[in-house]
Order: sequence, then C-alpha cells, then structure tokens
Amino acid sequence: MASRASSEVPVPVPGRRGPIPALPGLGTTWYERGARYWLRRTVGAALWFAVLAFFCYIALVLYGSFRADLSQTVRTVWDWTQALASCAALIWGWQLQRRDHHKKLLDPPTPAQARQAKRAETRRSVWLTLAGRVLFLIAAPVMPAFAAWCVGWVVAAFTVREYPSEVGARRALEG
Repeated sequence: MASRASSEVPVPVPGRRGPIPALPGLGTTWYERGARYWLRRTVGAALWFAVLAFFCYIALVLYGSFRADLSQTVRTVWDWTQALASCAALIWGWQLQRRDHHKKLLDPPTPAQARQAKRAETRRSVWLTLAGRVLFLIAAPVMPAFAAWCVGWVVAAFTVREYPSEVGARRALEG
C-alpha cells in the first residue's frame, strides 16, 4: 500500500521537461486521459452518487416524518410547494456548480494548490458533518429541496470535460 507521500511524487516523463504531478483523485492519469483516467472518474462519480442516493433516501424519510403530522390539505399544498422548490433547487445547484467551474477554469490551481485545497476541504468536512447532524432535524420540512440542490451540484461537478486542477497542471507543465 502506498503512502500519501509516495502518491504525491511526480512521475518523470520521457521527452518532457518536468515530471507529471499527481492530482487529488486522479493521480497521474489526467496527463494521457486514457482508460485508467476515465475509470477513475467513473468510479469516483459512482461512489459520490451512491452517497447521494443514501442522502436523498434519508432526506425523504425525514420529510415523511414531518409531513405525517400535517392535515390533508396542508400536506397537499406543502408537497406541491416542496416539488416546485426541489425543481428550482436542482437547477440552482447545477448553475452554481457550473459558474464556479468556469470561474476556476479562468484561474486554475497549480498541482500544489489543488493538493492543499483538498486537504483543507477534508479537514472542514469533519466539522460540517458534526454540525449537519443537528441541522437535519431542524431542516426536515425542506430536506427534499436541499437534496435536489445537492443532486444538481454533484451532477454538474462530474459532467465536466476537464477539471480545473487538470488545466492548472497542464499550464504548470507548459510554463
């Protein structure tokens, strides 16, 4: 099993000035974009979608427990409101992720910046997970819309042609 330090060691490339830097989640497969690259992207997306499916299930269970206490009329109105809000949130999540992607493509991170951002994101996610457990109970009435926003955001994140970290690494190799 390779250590984190060994996975960050750049791979020398014959005929190139510098070695290929390893990117978080992609390793060095981003350089040639062959079958291994697409396999890594597909497996990564499949894992995210599995987590997202579980999250949507939990969101719907929490929402179901909330709506069980409502009268029939209020429940119908709230369900339709939730359906419309979920559609809007799905589109909003997609657009937000696409705008962020385009912004990052204008100033892509270097490989070192990409690794540093991934480490910082991992540290933050632990605290957000702990804080999020309490918010799940409070947000039960709007969980389907929040889950739809997450679906839009994740789908947009994985359906891009090239990640900003790849663009930054290519520019770092060229310059």
